[in-house]
Amino acid sequence: MERNEEYWYAVHVRARAEKVIEQRFRAKGLATFLPLATEVHRWSDRRKVVEVPLFACYVFVRLVMNQVNRVKVLNVDGVLSLVGECGRGTPVPDSEIETVRTLVSNGVASAPHPFLTVGDRVRIHGGALDGIEGILLSQDQGENLVISVRALERSLKVRIAGYQVEPLPHNPHSVRGLDPSSFPALSDEKCPTLQLGA
Repeated sequence: MERNEEYWYAVHVRARAEKVIEQRFRAKGLATFLPLATEVHRWSDRRKVVEVPLFACYVFVRLVMNQVNRVKVLNVDGVLSLVGECGRGTPVPDSEIETVRTLVSNGVASAPHPFLTVGDRVRIHGGALDGIEGILLSQDQGENLVISVRALERSLKVRIAGYQVEPLPHNPHSVRGLDPSSFPALSDEKCPTLQLGA
């Protein structure tokens, strides 16, 4: 089905070619988003800080999904498919892209977490992550929040100690027993980092 509005779409690409493929998309005039995470690679004699894709094997593009643009994307060398039913592409909500963009632009280190579809949905108040919504995990005394990108079935686990959270209005009982005031306001220290989920 063709759409008349621009949306974000996830594109499945060849492993370790995400940056090159994003450049090829840009060369074709496509708006792109490739969230990157910083990692330290260590060898016996040296160490190096490198940027790696937050979602390995995926690049986001924003476009009107019609036959011309679909072919433009799929004809880029290294592209495997559009993410979605029958490879036609499923729009990724702007809110999910903006959440990931906020995490990346604020320098929050990142790591993957198993995809979750259920849990307690909350919103963060204050600090660099103000307004971010996600699923509050009950373990770790409520100090972790999972941000999900449904189209990719990928999630990120964010450490939110030092932030205040509140249950979303449509889910008033989502954080039973959790007093949002028990989370101190964010200090001037560096933003908390994402932790690798097991």
